[in-house]
Amino acid sequence: MPVVEPLAAVNASANTITHAAGHKNMQQLIQLRWIAVVGQITTIATASILLGVQLPMPAMLNVLACLIAFNVASILRWQENQVVSNSELLLALTVDVASLTAQLYLSGGATNPFVFLYLLHVILGAVLLETWSTWTIVIVTGACIVGLALFSEPLPLPQDHALGIFSLYVQGMLICFILDAALLVIFITRITQNMRGSAAKLADLRQRAAEEEHIVRMGLLASGAAHELGTPLATLAVILGDWKHMPEFKGNPELLEEIGEMQTQLKRCKSIVSGILLSAGETRGESSAATTINTFLDEVVAEWRIGRPVVAFEFENRITPDHPVVSDSTLKQMICNVLDNALEASPAWLRMEASIERKTLVLQVTDQGAGFDPSILAQFGKPYNSSKGRPGGGLGLFLVVNVARTLGGEVTATNLSQGGAMVRLTLPLSAIEIESEQQ
Repeated sequence: MPVVEPLAAVNASANTITHAAGHKNMQQLIQLRWIAVVGQITTIATASILLGVQLPMPAMLNVLACLIAFNVASILRWQENQVVSNSELLLALTVDVASLTAQLYLSGGATNPFVFLYLLHVILGAVLLETWSTWTIVIVTGACIVGLALFSEPLPLPQDHALGIFSLYVQGMLICFILDAALLVIFITRITQNMRGSAAKLADLRQRAAEEEHIVRMGLLASGAAHELGTPLATLAVILGDWKHMPEFKGNPELLEEIGEMQTQLKRCKSIVSGILLSAGETRGESSAATTINTFLDEVVAEWRIGRPVVAFEFENRITPDHPVVSDSTLKQMICNVLDNALEASPAWLRMEASIERKTLVLQVTDQGAGFDPSILAQFGKPYNSSKGRPGGGLGLFLVVNVARTLGGEVTATNLSQGGAMVRLTLPLSAIEIESEQQ
């Protein structure tokens, strides 16, 4: 069902965005682990060389080597795999906790002032993980601290707590606090930015789904209205045909001319109704035909000129060589909507340029009107975003933007410095090219 498809697309895209955010968070943990490696090397060197503290160097260097190996393996894995689950993030944090526990066990256990680095892992777990996983980290770190208090041996350091800031223990606590605070500010800020970016993308996807659902409903209403209009239009065509052969009208050239104009406009109305039905997917197989891009654009321009009160219209086609494409009523209506919108703003002069840039069809429509209001440019392509001040205003460009997006293209609008505005429509040729479809 058409209404369900946008929602399914949102769910699939939401999963992709969530996985991308998880991958970015894993990259943050890898960076944090490298900082931990550098910090441990610096701390071990400072304690053993400058302070003369006796440490079990071989064992501590082995733990450090294992942490480096794990980080290198993580880099290789997450270059290959872009999907990161909650369990994998939990495993990564658990390895970090185990590494810290091993180093603390070898360097004083619970009496080591750097024991407060456990708080860093708990806070990161609260930000990155699901609730149950966060409590798992809390339990693991708590058990590690208890284990260190029961089984590790304190370092033979002087009991100089009375020295205040000059105490080694107090200095270690100060360094630990600064490290904790700095790393939390840096990495929590980055992780929050990742989450905000993901939330913004999800909000945009939901908005697109709502717009596409809105288009589906509008299409259903338009299709129903087109069916209802078919009968009265056919009746009018018969009546006008009868009038044309009546003696009262045959002898009056002015009335015959007006009847002819009415028949022309009636044909245009029937063409519009047929276009609505084609866009709704009815009898599309009968109307699709192979053509070329230049022929297609020439026909669109010629058809658009009929019945439009445009004074001067310039069409510059710079597409060479020509490309075989499938004529599409939706694309035709999209181009006509852009031209109609420009004509309302600038009845005296319009210009459309067509070109091919890097396998992309580029159409630029320029007018000499008053330009777009900044508030409209900021919400360009949103429904009912119009300065015309009438019910339903802005739906033309709304449909143009969404049709272009469905075909893989985009529509942008800018105000020109010399006055007027330009709407630029880009569309990949692969969306309409015959050769691409056959391949």
